[in-house]
Amino acid sequence: MIGVLANSSEEAAVREFFELFKTPWEFYEPQRKYEVILCAGAGNFDDNAAQLVLIYSGRKLPLDEVEGVQVAEAGNDACTFPCQGFPVPIYGDHLFFRDNPGASPAPELPNRALYRPQSLGREVVRIGYDLFAEVRTLLATGQPSVNAAIPAVELHIALLRELIGASGFPLAEIPPIPDGYRFIACLTHDVDHPMIRRHKFDHSMFGFLYRAICGSLVAAFRGQVPWRNVWTNWAAALKLPLVHLGLAKDCWSEIDRYTALEGGAPSSFFVIPFEGRPGRSRTGTAPSARAARYGAADIFVQIQRLILAGCEIGLHGIDAWADSSSAGDELEEIRRITGKREIGVRMHWLYFDEQSPVTLERAGASYDSTVGYNETIGYRAGTTQAYKPLETSRLIELPLHVMDTALFFPGYLHLSAAEARKRVGQIVDNAIQFGGSLTVNWHDRSIAPERLWGDFYVDLVTDLRARGAWLTTAGQAVAWFRKRRAAVFENVSWEAGALHVKIAVETGDDLPSLQLRVHDGLEQYQNSLIGPVAAELRSGCDRRQTVDACFALSHEMQTAAERNWQ
Repeated sequence: MIGVLANSSEEAAVREFFELFKTPWEFYEPQRKYEVILCAGAGNFDDNAAQLVLIYSGRKLPLDEVEGVQVAEAGNDACTFPCQGFPVPIYGDHLFFRDNPGASPAPELPNRALYRPQSLGREVVRIGYDLFAEVRTLLATGQPSVNAAIPAVELHIALLRELIGASGFPLAEIPPIPDGYRFIACLTHDVDHPMIRRHKFDHSMFGFLYRAICGSLVAAFRGQVPWRNVWTNWAAALKLPLVHLGLAKDCWSEIDRYTALEGGAPSSFFVIPFEGRPGRSRTGTAPSARAARYGAADIFVQIQRLILAGCEIGLHGIDAWADSSSAGDELEEIRRITGKREIGVRMHWLYFDEQSPVTLERAGASYDSTVGYNETIGYRAGTTQAYKPLETSRLIELPLHVMDTALFFPGYLHLSAAEARKRVGQIVDNAIQFGGSLTVNWHDRSIAPERLWGDFYVDLVTDLRARGAWLTTAGQAVAWFRKRRAAVFENVSWEAGALHVKIAVETGDDLPSLQLRVHDGLEQYQNSLIGPVAAELRSGCDRRQTVDACFALSHEMQTAAERNWQ
């Protein structure tokens, strides 16, 4: 059990951090004994309350003098330190420590961001930043695009896990990994331009003609696209007058193709509720180009086919990010079209601010999936996991990690297919390493002329399936994360040479089971499915059940556990 001391202002960040790092913890209670105390720069605790004390703060503390910690450098500008091969960004106050005589610096961090003073009867680790202030910054404000490739929250979790494990404590955790899979992959689509025939002599039509005729030719000469794309785009451009006359198939009407390309995996389609509304921006009326040339009612037939195929329909919001009344109207239109009550949201052009989660929650949105980058790919919130924004009570945010336009648009990354595979492959590798979800946004027209990014998308889906992903909708992924959040550690104890973990879990759904992982702290970890839990989850009996999991540990782990759990 981890006892946590933190400033009261960080309570929401503490609670959310331990939903992402799903391990037994509680706020510190005097007179109680803990295996670990995590002190985030606030409060006093009994010197004998735990054998391991982790002290996080980016400022000098009275404890530093007591423990003989000497600060080499302090600052409040952004810095980084290495962890698991990543440069972990620190956005708030931070300290670096000297190699004090008689103390043992942490060898894995050469910049001395950690320090281990020698204390009688206990181990103390001093970490030179405020963990929960960093978590609050990441989840509420997000990372600049220069750090987009760094899953900072997951690295903070990994560091805490390693610090505890290195002290010999067996650590129980419910990882963000569904049973039978290595990670979650959400296939999503923003439906912006479902029909080119609705674009007559506007910027979308002229942009299409320019890119189809000239842009594809230049790209082919540069070796960025195959020559067959040029012929396909030129043919589509020549047919455009016939499309507008109703004599040829609309080359952008490709939504239904996704169900075939995804090989039966369900995906999510975010549709715009109303035609011709650009909405508002942070400074006033949004650019007129933001207004869609269709509304959800105009593609009613396609929406019904997608629902029958097992896909999810969400709201591609216009003003929902800024106004609860508008959000309510937009959500109600999607409910009317789909007949579904629980509707998720992704904002058009990714409009969003720090108040948007509360705005969407008040309007009744089930979840949001807007937090991501237009210009690059990666982790705006620093996490691979769905999380609850700190000011909301129910709304879940499913971060967006990979978007097609960010990969290929000239104004953004402008990658070749080979370069894009390498960049996306790193995101997939991280999902396998840390668990959680990888959320992909492939726009409705991206498999059509003039983009023709369908081959890349098919290869991506094939690779995700081959690498063990649970391919599912955004709504189902959020439902799984809610189930994990609802699991409660009721008791963790060391008895008769075994680790006993009692957990209350939700059952009776068709979602993948949870797992329980026990880290031994000596080698790497022991990983075991919650056998009883998994069996009960599959049986679908009562909605809430309590089950015991028991782990027989290695001899070395037993020795460490017996010492530390006494």
